[in-house]
Amino acid sequence: MGIPVPSDPANDHLNTQSVESMDRGRPAMKMSLAIDDATERALFERKLQESESRYRLLADNCSDMIACIDLEGRYLYVSPASYPLFGQTDCELIGRRASDFAHPEERDLLPAVIRDIVGGSGVRTLTFRRACKDGSYRWVESRAQGVRDMAGRVTQIILTARDISERRKIEEELRIAATAFEAQQGLVISAADGTILKVNKAFTEITGYAAADVVGQRASVLKSGRHNDAFFRAMWDEIGKTGTWRGEIWNRRKSGDVFPEYLIITAVRGPAGDVTHYVGAFTDITEHKAAEREIERLAFYDPLTRLPNRRLLHDRLEQALAGAARSNREGALMFIDLDNFKTINDTLGHDKGDELLCQVAERLQASVRRTDTVARLGGDEFVVMLEDLSCGRTEAAHQARAVADKILAALRKPHQIGTYEWESTPSIGISLFKQGRASVEDLLREADLAMYTAKNEGRNGVRFFDPEMQSTVLARTTLATELHDAVERGQLEVFYQPQVDRDGALTGAEALLRWHHPVRGLVPPDEFIPIAEETALILPIGQWVLEMACARLVLWADQEATRHLTLSVNVSACQFRQSDFVRQVIGTVERHGADPGKLKLELTESVLLDDINDAIAKMRDMKAHGLSISLDDFGTGYSSLAYLRSLPLSELKIDRSFVTDVHTDPQAAAIAKTIVFLGQSLGLSVIAEGVETQSQRDVLHSTGCADFQGYLFSRPLPLADFENYARHCHGISSKDG
Repeated sequence: MGIPVPSDPANDHLNTQSVESMDRGRPAMKMSLAIDDATERALFERKLQESESRYRLLADNCSDMIACIDLEGRYLYVSPASYPLFGQTDCELIGRRASDFAHPEERDLLPAVIRDIVGGSGVRTLTFRRACKDGSYRWVESRAQGVRDMAGRVTQIILTARDISERRKIEEELRIAATAFEAQQGLVISAADGTILKVNKAFTEITGYAAADVVGQRASVLKSGRHNDAFFRAMWDEIGKTGTWRGEIWNRRKSGDVFPEYLIITAVRGPAGDVTHYVGAFTDITEHKAAEREIERLAFYDPLTRLPNRRLLHDRLEQALAGAARSNREGALMFIDLDNFKTINDTLGHDKGDELLCQVAERLQASVRRTDTVARLGGDEFVVMLEDLSCGRTEAAHQARAVADKILAALRKPHQIGTYEWESTPSIGISLFKQGRASVEDLLREADLAMYTAKNEGRNGVRFFDPEMQSTVLARTTLATELHDAVERGQLEVFYQPQVDRDGALTGAEALLRWHHPVRGLVPPDEFIPIAEETALILPIGQWVLEMACARLVLWADQEATRHLTLSVNVSACQFRQSDFVRQVIGTVERHGADPGKLKLELTESVLLDDINDAIAKMRDMKAHGLSISLDDFGTGYSSLAYLRSLPLSELKIDRSFVTDVHTDPQAAAIAKTIVFLGQSLGLSVIAEGVETQSQRDVLHSTGCADFQGYLFSRPLPLADFENYARHCHGISSKDG
């Protein structure tokens, strides 16, 4: 019989069975056994439900998508994260193959993973691109793990999918950055204080500095010294305002070589906006600069002679015309054509003609200042542009003619062309710059026309475009030619202007040159002396005057009225610069037997300042031989007490520009007084020239000046008149005595 289980409402869900047991003939016992413990099952199921709810809650709220797929790869469950990640709901996914949403290139990955897991593999990780609802793809990292039944067989696959698109992007950027950092562009990363933290391989290749050489150093280790502080202040101001600077800069390699680079500096700011680092990226532009120069050479320079071509000449002419208008100074354009150039090409060949053109180019450049322009237009046509000539057009024309004559002389010299000695002459046309000139073409055309005029008039010459200037220059050239023969023809004469002391007694004279022109009459010295200096005729003329002066001193020494007189002779810069000048003077004095103490050489300040050391040496040599030296036109140059104390002078001569206004201008009187005081302090005599009125003489006398020269006492006189003047003065002195 069955054993009833006590009735308990709490146990109604339990099942029992009654069994009867027989034991060795004893009466049978009925037992009630719990074959299936319903209570334990219920507890298990409840815990299972709680666990399922807990894990579903986690899956539903996880940012990663969690899915369950069968062994065919079909979705059985998809967590809600599928929508924010891919724009797809579980309804749109369940029942579809997961591999269908992979990128076409990666659709075989998941089936292979499923096979591996079924075959016994554990957790597998795969990375692939997964499609979104809008057709785009996101990179995902997925983990796959099998779910096994009681028999240990894999029945399902649990998949997780995490969006790693941003991570992939960062990784890609890092790879690009790493690749870029080792690119050909030099890179340097520094701290906010300029300390170098890192450099790349290109930095080392460009600068020669290894990372170990510069890391920890300041970026200034690369400074070339070519940029001043203002350059770097402007650079850092720009970085401070905009966060970046770019431009060309010169830096120095480890070898010491300076090179140009194109540099970009970028400031790196932290979250708070403060600068944490600087990144410098630079490229060596040495070859680029060389290429630029080559392009410029091809575009603006003649390939044969390397002189500026027509295009560059055109640009410089425009600038010169504008500059002349601003400065009010004249300029000149010379059009130069070689006479009979075709002959050398026809007889010796074009290569020899090219060699001649190159030699002509060199001689032209040697004949002008570095600031002037020499250009080749083509063939045998050259142009020389002179700037910053005198403000006056007449003087500017004379200056241009002097340069043209120098060019003529240079090009007339024989040219050594291989084994041949070739003589060539040029025809030169000159046009002066004028304010308001219409165009550069006008100027070129005028110079060209002047050049053809020179050719038509016999070649090997110079012509000005402006008829008025041509006449003026021609007259000056004619005067220079006539001056050349003036000494031999006896047209030059020495006049003597008396010099007196404060009592009016005659103490000496200044020898002044005069030219008796057979047609023009007496030519003023200010007209022919500049020509003599420009043409170097001053050398033979100056020597002739010195000869006359020494001879005259010898004759005066035998006359009572003149034996005490000194004679002053002006010395030009051209004479004084001769290396044997002192020897010439002393030789002339000794040859005539003149008293060197009676010969006084007058030098201007500008002559001495050309080479002060050479001047002092020559003056000391002359003074050692008994000669006296006077500093002419004192006060008009750049007198310095430092050098004045070193000069072995005997006399200072107050320039007439101060004497003229000494009685009406307090400033001029003060200057004269200062010169007198200076001379007396240095133990020098002082003489004032250009004294024309008694008032001037009285003011100068009041300053302490003891000697005078000027029209108040006498004009420059011919020899006979001067000697009569001397005898007259001597007679008065004798009577007074």
